[in-house]
Amino acid sequence: MQYFNLKDPTQIVSFGEAIQLGLGNKQGLFMPSEIPEFFDRRIEELINMPFAERSVEILAPYLAPEFDYDEVKEIVHDAFNFSVKLESVNQIKNQHVLELFHGPSLAFKDFGARFLARCLSKVLGANETTVLTATSGDTGAAVAHAFYAVDNVRVVILYPKGKVAPLQEKLFSTLGYNIETIAIEGDFDACQALVKQAFSDEELRQEVPISSANSINIARLLAQVCYYFEIMAQHPQVNKVCVPSGNFGNLTAGLIAKVMGLPVEKFMAATNANDTVPRFLQDGTWAPNATIPTITNAMDVAQPNNFPRVEYLARAYGFKFNETIFSQSVSDAQTKAAVKSLYSKGYLADPHTALGVFACRDWDNVATLGTAHPAKFLDVLTEEGIIIELPPELEKVEDKQSLALDMAPDYATFKSYLLED
Repeated sequence: MQYFNLKDPTQIVSFGEAIQLGLGNKQGLFMPSEIPEFFDRRIEELINMPFAERSVEILAPYLAPEFDYDEVKEIVHDAFNFSVKLESVNQIKNQHVLELFHGPSLAFKDFGARFLARCLSKVLGANETTVLTATSGDTGAAVAHAFYAVDNVRVVILYPKGKVAPLQEKLFSTLGYNIETIAIEGDFDACQALVKQAFSDEELRQEVPISSANSINIARLLAQVCYYFEIMAQHPQVNKVCVPSGNFGNLTAGLIAKVMGLPVEKFMAATNANDTVPRFLQDGTWAPNATIPTITNAMDVAQPNNFPRVEYLARAYGFKFNETIFSQSVSDAQTKAAVKSLYSKGYLADPHTALGVFACRDWDNVATLGTAHPAKFLDVLTEEGIIIELPPELEKVEDKQSLALDMAPDYATFKSYLLED
């Protein structure tokens, strides 16, 4: 499989090159040159397979010929070694939550980060690289745990100081060793801008081989395609999906799953007050505002990097906005009310997941992607009078000291830091 650059289609690379580069020329995103399509009979066969075995079949074409089938099988079974559960939240309307937070960092991003780490390790061999990642919450923890102690890989994670939930932050800022964390005095978009500028700095790249573990890295997105098929495997009647959305990588993965043959009729990209995409779908104007801090901090993204991929897929495969792809902004007040409402009905959801359930409240036969374990957002739950015990993963870090370095959002300072080590 070859991968092309959306901003420079003449740049065509292999899978290994795509995951090492992260971004292409002109800060362009890579996409597969073709998306394999499975027809009805093949879809039925896939749905009847266990999750990991099905995921091997889904991912193998994207990694060939660099990785043979047995290598893909080894990577997938090692990366996807935790459960995926579909839970009902409204039997009357057949509404569900697909729980994707049973991995080591308690967030859906474990799928993409663990898959990327294992692929990149094989591609690198004895070569060294520095993985740069900007996070508004869950990505940092997933990447840190996926790459912790991986040979020849240095990880540098940037996050907005004071804008990440404390327990979220400690999941990635307390590890040390090959995991370095920087608290940027700004918002997520400032962190993301520093990472993108580094990828455009040829002088830096000659001195420091860099790659990205954000959802701009195509390996992250391909891994996330797999769990969309699990929805139908656990409940064949579900034909709509709600995706809590920040950088829009997860929606991109869902659209790829649809191209491959998964019969999803509609996608709802649910955002918080950072409503660039809902406004764009309403009036056709791309007009990002300054990032607004919310209780769903992992989605506090005003300029979603992956939206060009969404536009490409919509254009190439005839997906129409407001017919196949919808987007809705949900306020903090609505999110809090959704958390309380779900809890009163017997389901405890984190704010991001509750936001998604609220956005698709009028739909039936729908699954909302459950993006994070609710215990990562104790402050919000406590405000609503909900008390829960911490899972072991969070108990381990609760009293640990953060190792993060504070830094201004200044590229020269960041570049010097990368060159020092």
